[in-house]
Amino acid sequence: MTTSNRSGGAVWVIAEQIDCRLLSVSTQLIGQARKLADELHTSVGAVLLGNDIKNRSQELIAAGADRVFLGNAPELAFYHPEIYTDIIVNLAQAHKPEIILIGSTATGRELAPLVAARLKTGLTAHCIDLVLDENRNLEQRIPAYGGLLSIICPRRRPQMATVAKGVFAAPEPDETRCGEIVEIDAPNRGSDRIEILEIVREEPEGVPLESAAIVVAGGAGAGDLEGWKQIADLAKSLNAALGSTRPAVDEGWTELATMIGQSGKMVSPRLYIGVGLSGEQQHLVGVVDAKVMVAINSDDKSPVFDQVDYGIVDDCRAFVPVLIQKIKAYQEKKVTC
Repeated sequence: MTTSNRSGGAVWVIAEQIDCRLLSVSTQLIGQARKLADELHTSVGAVLLGNDIKNRSQELIAAGADRVFLGNAPELAFYHPEIYTDIIVNLAQAHKPEIILIGSTATGRELAPLVAARLKTGLTAHCIDLVLDENRNLEQRIPAYGGLLSIICPRRRPQMATVAKGVFAAPEPDETRCGEIVEIDAPNRGSDRIEILEIVREEPEGVPLESAAIVVAGGAGAGDLEGWKQIADLAKSLNAALGSTRPAVDEGWTELATMIGQSGKMVSPRLYIGVGLSGEQQHLVGVVDAKVMVAINSDDKSPVFDQVDYGIVDDCRAFVPVLIQKIKAYQEKKVTC
């Protein structure tokens, strides 16, 4: 298959790797970049920085990239904000991409504004859709005011956006695709201001949200920490991932890593159970293609009931303990049989 060698006006993805493995959001963004580039009649570029990662370049090409700018050196093994920013800014100034997409990860949420500020361009965070408008500007859609807000950057380039994992489907890899790998030099010195002393890895507890088949999400209706523990026990009884809304995080009942929605994580479970939450779009926009959705809320007029397949009108603090008992009784009966 013949690919374009053009990089001017291209659609770029800043790919991310951890321990020499590509993050899934990077290939998902390559797939969306491919669609946008085809509409713009241009090419797809990717920037990949790390160490011992040359084989990952071919994965990006198989996903739809035409050109991979590869920084492959021990100095780039771990994310360094100043060094990564310098490399990406220098590449963008030299090749002038039309669009730059970055995953809304812990790294991406720091790196994207640093790059945008240096390039003196705009940035839209936590996008849930990316399309081209009638003037071929990138229309960046985010949830706001109970609906979707479209943002464009008509005068500055590149147009930049961050997108969370799961917003776009990963493309089927095409191992027959050909592309160009452009090796770039690593900086010959590190930052004078930042020094990496140690890498501490935390093992996630429980079922990972992004890959969970069942998600139990709790909100302000939990009332207090004891109420939140009931919701956590429900998730545990179902071997489900525990998710949350912003109010639960703000109250200190749970960690930011559990938050689902516009500024949190995207989930695609077979079963989603929302407990004590109102169903604001900022949260439910993070629930993508759930097969069955259930809500438990004491307010029968709560907007969450307009979004789910099954609604239970009851005080979650009274209902959830009974539900847990029923689940455990069913599980014990199933084991006995």
